[in-house]
Amino acid sequence: MSTEKKLFVEDLQTEGKRVIVRVDFNVPLKDGKVESDKRLRESLPTIAYLRKKGAKVILMSHLGRPDGKRVPDMSLRPVADALGVLLGAKVAFAEDCVGPSAEQAVAALKPGDVLLLENLRFHPEEEENDPGFAKQLAALADVYVNDAFGSAHRAHASTEGITRFVSQAAAGYLMKKELDYLGEALTSPRRPFVAIIGGSKVSSKIDVIKHLLPQVDKLLIGGGMTYTFLKAQGFEIGKSICENDKLDLARSILAEAGPKLVLGTDFVVTDKLDFKARTVGNLRTVNKDAIPADWEGVDSGPETVAEFTKIILGAKTVVWNGPVGVFEIDATAKGTIAVAQALAQATAAGATTIIGGGDSASAVKKAGVASKVSHVSTGGGASLEFLEGKILPGVAALTNR
Repeated sequence: MSTEKKLFVEDLQTEGKRVIVRVDFNVPLKDGKVESDKRLRESLPTIAYLRKKGAKVILMSHLGRPDGKRVPDMSLRPVADALGVLLGAKVAFAEDCVGPSAEQAVAALKPGDVLLLENLRFHPEEEENDPGFAKQLAALADVYVNDAFGSAHRAHASTEGITRFVSQAAAGYLMKKELDYLGEALTSPRRPFVAIIGGSKVSSKIDVIKHLLPQVDKLLIGGGMTYTFLKAQGFEIGKSICENDKLDLARSILAEAGPKLVLGTDFVVTDKLDFKARTVGNLRTVNKDAIPADWEGVDSGPETVAEFTKIILGAKTVVWNGPVGVFEIDATAKGTIAVAQALAQATAAGATTIIGGGDSASAVKKAGVASKVSHVSTGGGASLEFLEGKILPGVAALTNR
């Protein structure tokens, strides 16, 4: 799935036109202010291009989970203010995303003006992909641009339904960048191609593992899911997280993958983990065959980190999805930080490195190397489904060239 066969924003005639753009402004707010403007900055190329071309720019997004009700703390008004600072221009704000207030705000726009509509999810019809609601959104504009990769895996009114009621639906710059990076990695990667799959559960990553196995040269498994694989091999894993109903599945993956699949050989274990309080008890490093019965694995050990680093530094394309330890706690984040640093090193040596959003994006930020890798995806769920080989409704719905 790439944008090659779909309309791109540069293909549209936008001068003097009302262009409605689905952006992903689901940003953290604190004390009525935007806490991180990363997603706003990612949308700037598309907004700037449309302004330069004389379009009347109408932005729409969701924020949080208001469950179809108007929740004042989830208003996008602070986002309009923050975006205005980044643009160096006033961003108008409509008190609703449909109805009279939205229509009046759109009617007041001049070429080059920018308007942000209120939170789409204040209406239950958004997540229900209600055709009537989608038609109301479409009526505000002449053409549609989707630049919200983070929501492309959802068939909602603003991502999929609206495309049925507009003459043209195109991808924005961010959407194109996301799909180009991920698409190239899966269809024509420079080799060796390495994938690092972490996280706590095999069940949440099984589709990614199955989809990537035939394509990669090495698949590194880290994080909590490692212990399900170790138990499937007959090792004692103590109190480590394990999906006992996935042991047969783990065995079949190990048999199918052969030497392609690389598991850790040593681990940092603890006698007490309180994830909510972000605390751990005593820590020690043990080999995979020496995990004590009443301890649990919480991070990759130094031997494992060294092996993973060696493989990463030998790669030309690397995709990473999921931490290789409990990275939320500093004492057990060393393995994940080391992987992030190895990716930065590989990038400097000419490799293409792609971070699949979510926890992995948080990890490269924590390691201070977010700007030193090739691409950090803005969509955890969307990038995961893309890596699983699934069709993203928000992309499939765009107009074919």
